[in-house]
Amino acid sequence: MKYYLENEYLSLTFDSLGGTLTSIKNPLGIEFLWQGDKQYWSGQSPVLFPICGSIRDDHAITQDGKQLHMPRHGIVRKKEFEYVGQEWNYIVFSIMTNDELYEAFPYKFKLLIKYTLIKNEIRVDYIIENFGEQDMPFFIGGHPGFNCPIDQQGKYEDYHIKFEKEETCTIPTPITKSGLIDINKRHSLLNQQKILPLKHELFEEDAIILDQLQSRKVTLASSKSHHKVTVDYKDFPYLILWSSQNHGPFIAIEPWLGLSTCLDESDIFDEKRNIQYVKSLRTNTYSYSIIID
Repeated sequence: MKYYLENEYLSLTFDSLGGTLTSIKNPLGIEFLWQGDKQYWSGQSPVLFPICGSIRDDHAITQDGKQLHMPRHGIVRKKEFEYVGQEWNYIVFSIMTNDELYEAFPYKFKLLIKYTLIKNEIRVDYIIENFGEQDMPFFIGGHPGFNCPIDQQGKYEDYHIKFEKEETCTIPTPITKSGLIDINKRHSLLNQQKILPLKHELFEEDAIILDQLQSRKVTLASSKSHHKVTVDYKDFPYLILWSSQNHGPFIAIEPWLGLSTCLDESDIFDEKRNIQYVKSLRTNTYSYSIIID
């Protein structure tokens, strides 16, 4: 079911299927969010939980012997969320453990997603509640895709990603066939740079996995357009940039808490890099923002 929020700056549309954003428009009717085209990518802004990316052969095990069976990006992105309610500037969706979800991820949780519209900013809060008696390991992440070019102004190669800080970093190698990461096979991407020019060739192998950034804010912009999109991801250590290998006219800017299983990692879920825990009967909250100009 569709739901809506708007103010004088932006009009937003949501879908209870996936509890996700499906449209971001300014007063001129310009659409900033990728609208999903199966020729390139049918998604728009899925929620990744309780994994980001892939685990080896879709399987992992916890230290206390729980078996996890999850496809890429987890178990909620194609599920129906409950509409909790809304006020003039926010809307909330939720999903709880049921028999199907428990079979894949044997923990008792409730995930709430709150979208708050503050002028031209969309704040996304992920609120994870643990109703079980054991601490729950997990990751969560966003996967918003944005039209590129924006409003068909210019071409893809006119756009760039601007980083908050000057960056020097290498990036690991994604393994497309398995969805895993060779974290130790790396190549240079940025060398004292704030600007990454976009070109489709960047994504011929797969996503760009930025695991060494100082920046916690990036902007999609072009000299050919006065429109831009900023993603502020202060709660998230990893940023993924992705577009389809067949030159899709979009760029996904994805804040993640964790990464796909790396070749140097075992299948023990608790031993993954940056594994998060929400303690028994407690709640964790993580936030990021999308700013539209």
